[in-house]
Amino acid sequence: MATKAVKVSVYVWEGLDRKGAKQTGEINGHNPALVKAQLRKQGINPIKVRKKSVSIFSAGKKIKPLDIAFFSRQMATMMKAGVPLLQSFDIISEGSANPNMRKLVDDIKQEVAAGHSFATALRQKPMYFDDLFCNLVDAGEQAGALESLLDRVATYKEKTESLKSKIKKAMTYPIAVVVVAFIVTGILLIKVVPQFQSVFAGFGAKLPAFTLMVIGLSEAVQSYWYMFLAAVIVAVFSFRRGYKNSPKFRDQVDRAMLKVPVIGPLLYKSAVARYARTLATTFAAGVPLVDALDSVAGATGNVVFRNAVHKVKQDVSTGMQLNFSMRSTGVFPMLAVQMTSIGEESGALDSMLDKVATYYEEEVDTMVDSLTSLMEPMIMAVLGVIVGGLVIAMYLPIFQLGQVV
Repeated sequence: MATKAVKVSVYVWEGLDRKGAKQTGEINGHNPALVKAQLRKQGINPIKVRKKSVSIFSAGKKIKPLDIAFFSRQMATMMKAGVPLLQSFDIISEGSANPNMRKLVDDIKQEVAAGHSFATALRQKPMYFDDLFCNLVDAGEQAGALESLLDRVATYKEKTESLKSKIKKAMTYPIAVVVVAFIVTGILLIKVVPQFQSVFAGFGAKLPAFTLMVIGLSEAVQSYWYMFLAAVIVAVFSFRRGYKNSPKFRDQVDRAMLKVPVIGPLLYKSAVARYARTLATTFAAGVPLVDALDSVAGATGNVVFRNAVHKVKQDVSTGMQLNFSMRSTGVFPMLAVQMTSIGEESGALDSMLDKVATYYEEEVDTMVDSLTSLMEPMIMAVLGVIVGGLVIAMYLPIFQLGQVV
């Protein structure tokens, strides 16, 4: 019969130490009575103990992948320092500012305290710990080297999340350009152009074609702005829903993104880096190559690489060398293939794959920095063309009127 997990809460306390000095602090506990008993053991005479209130903003704070990466690093550090597993959970939980993260750590602790393995406890939370994470922890427990494997997991999560954040940063700039351009154009068409239009009405002269086009666009936006806004919202919602729920649509987007100028090479190199990083981590942990490739396929983040890894797995399972199979797919860069070949020949495949991952991660970092510096003047140029074009359209009739006079 499974032991029912007892809820652990954070309590704020006030009390006096052995010298009579007033002390305050926070402590984890199941109920106020047990908290008071725990404080007395530490030489504190508790005066007031109350459950810590949770802000409505922090209560809904989601657990992000970076929180899981930080949890991995903390666990690795605790285990290396010789701190017992259950005590490590208490320390991490008490130090977390996110109530949801604190609850997650407490839930894992209760599972482990009930007799389950650490990996089994993690598998109860598939929303936060994927199969790769759980398998590596499981391998560490079985090999009696949990602290070493936790360190590898922590490094893997940190590198992976760092790479993802760089990709998001690179993708944010083009989106920012489009959004800012739409907002500026909308303000000018709705607020500024009508002011000029009322002035032009008294001219009694034929307006230039460019000016008429801008005025017509302004009238259309003023009359149907809600329809334009609704169309944008529906398009964004439909895209996100289709990408999330339709594997076929998601695969088409993945293939198309690799062909986009500037962004495509960035996504390509990031996929190679994730492939190499994941395979290096799993292989170094003692996971057989064929089994490791299963985890690698899902970690690449792109259907082109996922299909290539599945083909590599089939080839390797029939006895083909990894580098030959990678070359035959036509997907992987020659540098990655050659480094893999050297790693297989020297018996240091995990080390060579780690070097490949580091190289392409640095390449992604350089490309993101270059893209960032390139997008800043591009934003100014796009806004300059939009604003300048509208200003010219509005002042053309005035220039013509001056020439007539």
